Amino acid sequence: MVDNVESSSEEDRHSSRRLRLQTLVRLRWLAVGGQAVTVFIVAFWLKFPLPLVACAVLIAALAAVNFYLMIRYPPTHRLYPGAAFALLGFDLLQLCALLFITGGLANPFAALVCVPVIISFASQPIRFSTVLIFIAMVCITILAFSPFPLPWFDGVEINVHTVMQFGVWCSIASTMAFAAFYAYRVSMEASQLADALAATELVLQREKHLSQLDGLAAAAAHELGTPLATISVVAKEMERELKDDDRFREDVQLLRSQSERCRDILRRLATLSAEGEAHLRRLPLSSMMEEIVAPHREFAIKLELIEKSPRKGEPVTDRNAGIMYGLGNLIENAVDYARQKVTVTVEHDARKVRITVEDDGEGYSSDILTRIGEPYVTKRQREDRAGGLGLGLFIAKTLLERSGASLVFENRMPEAAGARVRVEWPRVLIDANSTK
Repeated sequence: MVDNVESSSEEDRHSSRRLRLQTLVRLRWLAVGGQAVTVFIVAFWLKFPLPLVACAVLIAALAAVNFYLMIRYPPTHRLYPGAAFALLGFDLLQLCALLFITGGLANPFAALVCVPVIISFASQPIRFSTVLIFIAMVCITILAFSPFPLPWFDGVEINVHTVMQFGVWCSIASTMAFAAFYAYRVSMEASQLADALAATELVLQREKHLSQLDGLAAAAAHELGTPLATISVVAKEMERELKDDDRFREDVQLLRSQSERCRDILRRLATLSAEGEAHLRRLPLSSMMEEIVAPHREFAIKLELIEKSPRKGEPVTDRNAGIMYGLGNLIENAVDYARQKVTVTVEHDARKVRITVEDDGEGYSSDILTRIGEPYVTKRQREDRAGGLGLGLFIAKTLLERSGASLVFENRMPEAAGARVRVEWPRVLIDANSTK
């Protein structure tokens, strides 16, 4: 399950967050209102000369398309990337046409060209957003050569120097590129985090279901007990009545013996939860670590478990699926990247419980050390292994931190080669016998 989530591409995760049409419609009504108010103020209050008819046609076109979308589709409709690209492209071209006939880059509202591009990079796949920003760059270049003057007082003409035009072009282009990249990164990280947390919840749910199987078995045994008792009674009666009949005697005896066997099995299932709950729910720290380490001893890598503290007085922990999964994942990563040996060290005192996982591999690269624990970080210095430090490590880190642990990832250098992970809890959080 985790591998499937981790192998999905960034574009697939991004395109799954489709833009809701109602959000875009509301933003466009805001644009229609803003453009209409601006044109009204310039034409009728400031009384600047303005191509009023052309401006009204462009604003009406935007309003008409918006009105059609509002009527044609329900408010909950979500746009596919192609449709969202078409609408954002229309918004961009409409705005650029309005700016073109009102002074081009000399118009103080020219910076609004960035808005459709930023929306696209925040919500759409990168291939559509890249095309849109290219169109926007072409548009602002055309705006720099607009022959229409900026609406101004009668008899006064504003001539913007070529160098100033170029400066405005560079300002809008750089703002657009920076804001688009920033929006894309923030949106992508939010999407990755949401997907990773969803995978974490699925892992916890699976572990919880496994821990509930004994209860389900007991319930099934209780429900089946009555009909099996009835079958057993009937079988005994039939055996008594047909004991002298050679044709049915052996079959009836077999029927009775098998019904008794079923009752014995169900009796054991019914008592499994009650008998095993006490010692399965809580276990000493050493037993928990042996249970976590055991599945990873079957590989060619030597796995050594060192207990630095005596077992007398060791913490007794509640069986926590999150802790066991998280520690198991850290050990699995160490085994994947070790050359010959993995060492798991367990320490505890009156205040702390610390577990250290070390391998003798190549260790973490410097760029990965600063990003360990983020979702979909998958690089480590070993070319013959796939995956290893991606979503699985993020889930492990998240589950352990939820239990109150603090984690430190580092390399063992210079004393030895390899990587080291320290997991530490305040003892009061992990010892079931402590007063919390």
